[in-house]
Amino acid sequence: MTVISLDAVKRIVELTVDGQEVRVTEGSTILDACRRLGVETPTLCYGDTLTPVNVCRVCVVEVEGARTLVPACSRKVEPGMVVHTDSPRVQTSRRLVLELLGSSVDLSTAPDALRYIEEYEAQPDRFGADSLTVAQAVKVDNELYVRDYSKCILCYKCVEACGDDHQNTFAIAVAGRGFGAHISTELDVTLPESACVYCGNCIAVCPTGALMPVSEFERRRDGTWDEAQQTEVDTICPYCGVGCNLTLHVQGDEIVKVSSPDDHDVTRGNLCVKGRFGYQHVQNRA
Repeated sequence: MTVISLDAVKRIVELTVDGQEVRVTEGSTILDACRRLGVETPTLCYGDTLTPVNVCRVCVVEVEGARTLVPACSRKVEPGMVVHTDSPRVQTSRRLVLELLGSSVDLSTAPDALRYIEEYEAQPDRFGADSLTVAQAVKVDNELYVRDYSKCILCYKCVEACGDDHQNTFAIAVAGRGFGAHISTELDVTLPESACVYCGNCIAVCPTGALMPVSEFERRRDGTWDEAQQTEVDTICPYCGVGCNLTLHVQGDEIVKVSSPDDHDVTRGNLCVKGRFGYQHVQNRA
């Protein structure tokens, strides 16, 4: 006879989102409730496989009775909660956040952010042409991926992927405070001197292209990167018996990038250095 603990049974919570009643399980977030209703809520620092860290603030919503806007990605639902996701207050907050990001960071390779800027009619250029505060040279210190921190919005996703959520390598963290905050290796050493194992899971979660495979970086630099001409082929990694799912991004007759689906039961979108970068032998036709 199987005994089910009452503590393991989750209650159903009822709330209202934009005038629509919705029922979700206890412990769900406002974002979960929005998605259940099909209400699109913008996110940049949130990842389905990562612990929410509430730093980008573009997902904020208005909860009746709350003094401030709350992040939908982490705020747990409560019975009877009344949520507004598109109020003038929410729109103004999201627009300003996007303007501040767009005025200080290069978002040219951040399609979601660019779409949100257009959707909310944000005007990053109103802060002036000299407002770019993080312009810096691209860090190219290994053969697998580059770091362009002029595109970094400090979403913490790479830190979470490298740390507790996935890899547990802890090669990178946020260093400094205020305007001096930045992603750094321990003691700010180069990647080859750090604890990095080149799994590339930080690349997989980066929403802006601040972290990018060398193959993609070089093609973008040369003007030959064309996602419209790319196809995706799903396969299984050949290197070991774990059975990781791979998505090969193919342009022409060449593999230009490898990713893994977030809903893969084994790895949840994560790969090792071989799975993500070890595909050159496939196209060695010499």
